[in-house]
Amino acid sequence: MKRSSVRRERAIRLTGAACSLFVLAACSATPAATTQPPAQDAVREIRPGVLAGYLAAAEVPDSAALVPAPPAAGSAALAQDRAVMHAALALRGTPRFEQATRDADLDFPFAAGTFACALGVGIDPERTPATYRLLRRTLTDAATSTRAAKERHRRPRPFVENGAPTCTPADEAALRGNGSYPSGHVAIGWTWALVLAQAAPERTDALLARGRHFGESRLVCNVHWQSDVLQGRFMASGTFARLQSNPAFRADVSAAASELAAARARGLAPARDCAAEAKALAQPLAGAL
Repeated sequence: MKRSSVRRERAIRLTGAACSLFVLAACSATPAATTQPPAQDAVREIRPGVLAGYLAAAEVPDSAALVPAPPAAGSAALAQDRAVMHAALALRGTPRFEQATRDADLDFPFAAGTFACALGVGIDPERTPATYRLLRRTLTDAATSTRAAKERHRRPRPFVENGAPTCTPADEAALRGNGSYPSGHVAIGWTWALVLAQAAPERTDALLARGRHFGESRLVCNVHWQSDVLQGRFMASGTFARLQSNPAFRADVSAAASELAAARARGLAPARDCAAEAKALAQPLAGAL
């Protein structure tokens, strides 16, 4: 897909919702009221199109207490961040950059297909409602987990330092005012990888690989440093662990496992171009961890 087409497609999807992740970061999650998978419309929205998470605000891991300060000036860690930044900038104009543009889109229903190729099954609200709900609610939990550290450190993003464009120019004004460290997008993507691997364990390797690539897309997009990505994964792992004690989450995972197996048996294929996605993700990003 040509870059102009990708941007036009994304602009249509994001009309009126370009800053949804930043709004999410300011919202508290709400615990579910039942141990059974609720109907899709029974889970309240914290803003139009965004569902409450499974965890109460007090249950979300505290990134301010868990995440160390960002790499200091003159440190080896900051030198590594900048080396990866320069390697990522070299991918501008490639299929990998266009994949990063697609990965930046967290709005549903488009975002439901992010892991479809790795899962081997299409995800939509009609045929896989529990899986769809699982992705929407854990997005909120994961995004909320990075809020406290973002507000504490308010780290400027790479594009502010290097002056190069991002893969989402329309979001740059909002990104300038939103801390880079740790990455909320990465926390969401890694949480999704872990959650889907729990529901479809036979696809674990493919899902974890896609979760890693999803995080690296934020480097390619020129909106995050590598240390942002690493700490985003860390917060995702903590959030995923905390979710295991939530009855509504466990019920939805169980329901998702059943419906994904049934969908695979019916041949419900992903709507994405999986061959093109695999080719784009095969482009290496030097130095990424």
